Amino acid sequence: MSDTRKPRILIIYTGGTIGMIENPVTHALQPFDFSHLIDNVPKIKMLDYHIDNIQFTPIDSSDMGPEGWKDIATAIAENYEDYDGFVVLHGTDTMAYTASALSFMLGNLHKPVIITGSQLPIGEVRTDGEENLITALQIAAATTFSGDPMVQEVAILFENYLWRGNRATKKSADNFNAFKSHNYPELATIGLGIHYAEKALWRPTEKKPLVVNTKMDQSVMFLDLHPGMTQPILHHLLNTPGIKGIVMRTYGAGNAPTSGWFVEEISQAISRGIVIVNVTQCVNGGVHARRYVSGDILANAGVISGHDMTSEAAITKLMYLFGLGLTPSAVSTRFTTDICGEVTL
Repeated sequence: MSDTRKPRILIIYTGGTIGMIENPVTHALQPFDFSHLIDNVPKIKMLDYHIDNIQFTPIDSSDMGPEGWKDIATAIAENYEDYDGFVVLHGTDTMAYTASALSFMLGNLHKPVIITGSQLPIGEVRTDGEENLITALQIAAATTFSGDPMVQEVAILFENYLWRGNRATKKSADNFNAFKSHNYPELATIGLGIHYAEKALWRPTEKKPLVVNTKMDQSVMFLDLHPGMTQPILHHLLNTPGIKGIVMRTYGAGNAPTSGWFVEEISQAISRGIVIVNVTQCVNGGVHARRYVSGDILANAGVISGHDMTSEAAITKLMYLFGLGLTPSAVSTRFTTDICGEVTL
């Protein structure tokens, strides 16, 4: 990027609290027209960027899913060569799922895709939305000394931190610092300045053309273990019609009941071609399949270790791999590789 050219940033608005403003008549919150973004956030003028926006029909992020991810990925792909960076405005509830999904869907990404939102509407006096939006724009425009994008991955910007998108999870429904990456360091800290942890940033080994895969197979589900789970219930879940992949959320370092019926049900499901991934219910740490007998039994049955992946990354990775049309065996093999920084191996 030359010094004389303004950074070109595309904002993609999908919905969420950040895009709300109070109707002066009814006092109800309603989405504001992003074509008048500068009117609502006048500080943006101080950035001296060229900013365009795409406004989807706003939805609650609880309704976000593969079709919405496809729309976002397609919008980025169609505008990829025309902009230096992208800012996606999104509701917080499923933000980590969207960030994880996009990290897999946008293959060979070497430009910033910064996802942000807010806990309070941008029209509120105490809103965190204005600061988050402006900081996201600054990060999307940031470059290295050599002129390359500082951030070359999908990331979540919220309040004081920039997190890798497929490593983050929502930790609070009430606080402004609503997201956290428990098993990977922050990409940047935001205070008086924006301080990048360059060693933590994703760097592609070589620059390749963007490859977008928008087909996400939804034939997957979570299976949360809990004390007292019975064989009939487990059997029913594992025999869900059409199911291809399961993210099983286990105890501690990847442990599960050692009862004969439990192991048999899991083994039978795997023999039917269902891919089962083991992730921990703990917020810190990961699965160590061979540390305890119970984890070792699961591994011997063919359950795949999710290591320190978040639940959001694990489920969207399964969707992505099955969406490529891979066989269960190929999915199992590819799942154990690091695609875009989502796991520590």
